[in-house]
Amino acid sequence: MLQRQRHHLICETVAAEGFATVPDLMARLGASRATIARDIQDLALANRIKRVRGGAEAMHGAPALAEPNFDANQMRHKAMKRAIARAAADLCLTGDSVIIDGGTTTYAMTEFLGERDLQVLTNSFPIAEYLMKRGQARVILPGGEIFREQGLILSPFEDDAIERFIASKVFLGARAITQHGLMQTDPLLIRAEQKLIRQAEKVIVLVDSSKFHNRGSLILCPLERINILITDDGIETSTHKMLTDAGIEVIITRVLKAASVA
Repeated sequence: MLQRQRHHLICETVAAEGFATVPDLMARLGASRATIARDIQDLALANRIKRVRGGAEAMHGAPALAEPNFDANQMRHKAMKRAIARAAADLCLTGDSVIIDGGTTTYAMTEFLGERDLQVLTNSFPIAEYLMKRGQARVILPGGEIFREQGLILSPFEDDAIERFIASKVFLGARAITQHGLMQTDPLLIRAEQKLIRQAEKVIVLVDSSKFHNRGSLILCPLERINILITDDGIETSTHKMLTDAGIEVIITRVLKAASVA
C-alpha cells in the first residue's frame, strides 16, 4: 500500500472512531509498527491527527464527511468485492429501475452491468461515469454538494430527483453490520442513504465479511429492513444466523484464496 493511501486510511479511521491504537492500524493496513509510527508522526506534524501515547487521536474539527477515500478504499479486499458485486449484478433484470449507492463494493457492480438495459439512479460520480462511457443504462444523478475524495453527491434538498424516482432495488454498502442493524458513522450519509432506502421496494446490502467486525455509531436501518445481504464465505456461522433470524436472505459468494491474495 502506498504512503498516500495509508495516510488516508489512518485519518479516516481516527476521524470515524476518535482514536486508533498502533496495533489496530497495523492490522488494518497490513503495515509494520515502524511504518505506522512514522505515518502517525508525519500526519501529526501536518496537523491532520493528534499523536498520543499508543496511537493517534482525532483533531478538533472533524472533516465534513468522515468516509474513506474512494481510491484508497478500492484497494482493500478487491477479490471479495468483485465476487460480491457480480452476485449483486445478477439480481438486476432487463428494464429494472435501480438505485446504486456510492461505495467501492457497489462500484464493482459496474463491470457486470455494462450491457444491461437499466435505469440507474446513483449518487456516485465514478459509477455514473463508468456506466455512461461503457454501458447502455440510463443514468440519473441527484443534485447536491460534491465530496471529491469519495466521489459522492449528497443532496441537502428534500424535493429533488431522488424523491421522484421509484426503484425495484437499492444496492448499499455499509461501514458495519451489528445486531442493531446497518451502521454508518457520518450523519450526512445517514440522511442521504435513508432517503434512497425510502424510494426502493427491496434493500440489498453488499458487504465483505470484515464489516461484521467493524463498529458504527449511527443506525442507518434495522436488520428487518434489509431484504438481501450479499457477502463472502468468510462470514461466521453466528453472524449468518443473526441475519437469517432477522428474515434476511443471505447470498454467500466464494472467493478463491489465490484471488484474494492478489
